[in-house]
Amino acid sequence: MTTVLDQLQAEPALAWKVAVGVLGKRDDSPEAQSARQAVRSAPLVRTLLSDVDKDPWNLDASGDFKRFPGDRVPGREARCFPYSKWCGSHWILSSLADLGYPPGDESLRPMMDETFDCWLSETHRKHIRLVNGRTRRCASQEGNAVWSSLRLGLVDGRTAELASRLLDWQWPDGGWNCDKRPEVETSSFMETLIPLRALALYARVSGDPQVAAAAERAAEVFLKRRLFRRLADGSVMDKHFVRLHYPVYWHYDILAGLKVMAEAGFIRDPRCNDALDLLESKRLPGGGFPAEMTYSQSTRPSLSGYTPVTWGGTGKVRPNPFVTADALYVLRMAGRLVQPS
Repeated sequence: MTTVLDQLQAEPALAWKVAVGVLGKRDDSPEAQSARQAVRSAPLVRTLLSDVDKDPWNLDASGDFKRFPGDRVPGREARCFPYSKWCGSHWILSSLADLGYPPGDESLRPMMDETFDCWLSETHRKHIRLVNGRTRRCASQEGNAVWSSLRLGLVDGRTAELASRLLDWQWPDGGWNCDKRPEVETSSFMETLIPLRALALYARVSGDPQVAAAAERAAEVFLKRRLFRRLADGSVMDKHFVRLHYPVYWHYDILAGLKVMAEAGFIRDPRCNDALDLLESKRLPGGGFPAEMTYSQSTRPSLSGYTPVTWGGTGKVRPNPFVTADALYVLRMAGRLVQPS
């Protein structure tokens, strides 16, 4: 009989997640290093890398970016090409980092440079707004760049600059938000999770207590809401938060929240228990977990949200290997996993 572990090991792109996340091998172990190399050569990864959006139409003569997400261009999708959903450098790098692609691969440097240059450009700076004393930013953008550069071993001074900006833009309640309405004073889950992920890793690498404190404040945005419940009445904040996806990209669900809590060292906080219970309730009879929705499409390259890979497919009774690998990692870190065979 095929086991859950067999199903996961059948996907080479999951080799590192299985070795380190599910089986608990040390990241510096021979097994983990071998797994990273398997990820590098996995067909899914090669497909992602071959389909990176290299369309330079968004650059002006000086090399600056003319347009950004949200700009309107008649007859054409507006985009900053490193941020093209989901084939821009920004997204490919974050996917590779999440899969455990081996760090230090200089062939990825041009993509990292494009991403850094995008978020550090003068055009981007002009899109940043201060309203009622709060910086309105899609901070997941800077957060992903910081996190990806750390995980992929492509760190330079721009990593520190973007991390510093995240600290400067952090709202009083601990998170970030791009909502420009003056009356909005509460952080967004979608704009806070990725900066939390980035700053938690940056704090661990740098040992900077200020960054660690900022990450802890960001974690409170989620923990005090038990990762998916409204403060006012305990109801579900958003129906999409309790449906599983992979990848979530800039979106949010309980699995993404729990995964970051595990990475950042907060998964044993009892306020994670409601989300952990809900996650466990979604486990299928065979031991896997489904992808209940998707934020991407793989059939029409001309449309926003295109990806050349299917990420395991969706369905309520069909296990998705990528969701399963992350769910088993979370449960192991929470002390709730009986090791799969």
